[in-house]
Amino acid sequence: MEQLTQSLKNGEMQLLEVPYPALSKGCVLVRNHYSLISAGTEGKTVKDARLGYLGKARARKEEVKKVIEAAKTFGLLNTYKMVMNKLDAPAALGYCCAGEVIAVSSDVKDFRVGDFVACGGGTANHAEVVAVPVNLCVKFDETILPQYAAFTTLGAIAMQGIRQADLRLGENCVVIGLGLIGQLTVQILNAAGVKTIGIDVDPKMVLLASENGCMLALERSKDDLENQVLNFTDSYGTDAVIITAGTDSHDPIDLAGVLCRKKGKVVVVGAVPTGFKRPNYFKKELDLRMSSSYGPGRYDPEYEEEGIDYPYAYVRWTENRNMQSFVELLKNKKIHLEKLLTHVFDFRSAPDAYQMIVDKSEPFLGLVLKYDVKKEPKHTIHLHENKFKPGEVNAGLIGAGSFGQNFLLPAMKGLVNFVGVATARANNARNIGDKYGFNYCAGNADELFKDQNINTIFIATRHDSHAEYVLKAMQNGKHVFTEKPLCLHESELEKIRNEYATSGVRLMVGFNRRFAPLVSKIKSVFNSGPVAIHYRVNAGIIPPDHWVHDAKTGGGRIVGELCHFIDLCMYLANSRITGVSAYVMDDKAKLDDTLTVNIRFANGSVANVSYFSNGNKNLEKEYLEVFGNGMVARLEDFKMLTIFGKSENRQTAALDKGHKAEMEAFIRAVKSGEPTPVSFDDIVLSTLATFKVIESISQKGKEISVEL
Repeated sequence: MEQLTQSLKNGEMQLLEVPYPALSKGCVLVRNHYSLISAGTEGKTVKDARLGYLGKARARKEEVKKVIEAAKTFGLLNTYKMVMNKLDAPAALGYCCAGEVIAVSSDVKDFRVGDFVACGGGTANHAEVVAVPVNLCVKFDETILPQYAAFTTLGAIAMQGIRQADLRLGENCVVIGLGLIGQLTVQILNAAGVKTIGIDVDPKMVLLASENGCMLALERSKDDLENQVLNFTDSYGTDAVIITAGTDSHDPIDLAGVLCRKKGKVVVVGAVPTGFKRPNYFKKELDLRMSSSYGPGRYDPEYEEEGIDYPYAYVRWTENRNMQSFVELLKNKKIHLEKLLTHVFDFRSAPDAYQMIVDKSEPFLGLVLKYDVKKEPKHTIHLHENKFKPGEVNAGLIGAGSFGQNFLLPAMKGLVNFVGVATARANNARNIGDKYGFNYCAGNADELFKDQNINTIFIATRHDSHAEYVLKAMQNGKHVFTEKPLCLHESELEKIRNEYATSGVRLMVGFNRRFAPLVSKIKSVFNSGPVAIHYRVNAGIIPPDHWVHDAKTGGGRIVGELCHFIDLCMYLANSRITGVSAYVMDDKAKLDDTLTVNIRFANGSVANVSYFSNGNKNLEKEYLEVFGNGMVARLEDFKMLTIFGKSENRQTAALDKGHKAEMEAFIRAVKSGEPTPVSFDDIVLSTLATFKVIESISQKGKEISVEL
């Protein structure tokens, strides 16, 4: 299938041949008939991408701050590579579309193949086929033209702004900014019986608003604007102002303060600065509100990705119900889009539409892309026809997010033959396929498991899918390397143990720290006798709504990351874990990501892992000390190692956490048929120990035995 993408590096746009997107749980697959271009949001994205590096930095100041912070952790060269990797990747465009359902996930009950739906959100792209979570799509029937249904997402944005204004029948409202969302806002207000006043700098938009039912439409430049609004509102001022403009000027927010009555409301929908002049807001005690996109549920992964709806009685209007409401208005002819839809472009001419937006070569408002629904899109994209010998490591890669692209793939390059890649996002799969020379890219991971040419599967997806993919790989007789964690639950671990016992394949988890050069040096120093280990991890804050904290998706940071440090302690102790105990710091968010863990080993060694998320990022992330035989080794962030013995020996090195050496060791094991460098028993023990840490916390620090 084809998808419209843009290079963030130089702004080049292309219709890229990509595989179908993955049909994940709680999603439907939709064959697009039309998609709407958001001229404001997408227009800015396109313009920014065409800027030089300095221009990009000025336009994206927050991203620049993140780059600076990354450089402190990973170094300038590695950070530069990561930035270039992101800029080179083709980025998807679009978030409003409408089409026909062609497939549904097995857990979806309310949609059927053949339903027509309007879709929104980050996966509702300009592409022939899209995969959309159920809470981000709504049905529409044959009474609504699909090109009009494609407006539904923007309609929901307008709807949410009105709900934030909390207006009643007969009240009045000023809409500042009469672009597409402003025009929709005026029509929805009219349908609700609210008296509308529209203001814009463009006389054409003012005239259009008037033609679409705006009771008082004014140019911003009119000298008597304030008096006209005052007269229209019987000298009280307007009950509410909804700002749908997009500008760097403070004028909209200041004008809202002038026009609003005492105790009135100002709602910001558009992208405007809010550094307003204080007097009007202070004297009138105005209520300034922000409107969050389509409505409640937006940016909530449980709502959008997992399909968990908010209770109707407590959250009457969610983003999905706002979308439904807009569709109802379309169906009942309360919204008229004939004058708002100014351009229809064939999908293959999409770059021309964006060029018109950038150049402003002619007047435009609503622009939609029309798809050729008679064309049969390709499910899988074949890129090369390389032939590989069965005795070599012929790889299939599932998932390629930030970690996979920046660490895993560079480590694999030159060691394996790249056969097939499958990722959830179609444009990402194509990008990885092109960049690393895979034979093909797919949206469905099952294609890799079925491929007889692939003998080794590499997994770099979100944590909740690891166990499923590991099991499928073994069941299909393929060696498997998965990023940590191996799984999220003991029941999954037991299934993996049972399958592994009869599979005859090589399995390894990405416990890369074992293979770091400076860790190897420590290991050589402490080659006998028990040791005492202190490991302090300045883990840093991850926002509470991040997927890692989600029990279903990420499993939490103990399972998802602490396993790394537990495994390294076991490696340095050179003995199996026999027991763990843990205490967690009490915090309101209940994230359990600031804790101390004590570990006992069969040979008498002990370890303490202090995993703290409440520190400061200016301190190094990892600090490791190993005591034994009258010697101490101190490792600081994998950059400096000091050995204290008869004399002090200090060694510095470039940051290297062992990713390349780990991959080389795994590949050697697969080729030779020898055991993997991290034994299966060690993998099980490290994984099991993390589960026992959680159990110990629930039992207020009681030591829990760890047994195979």
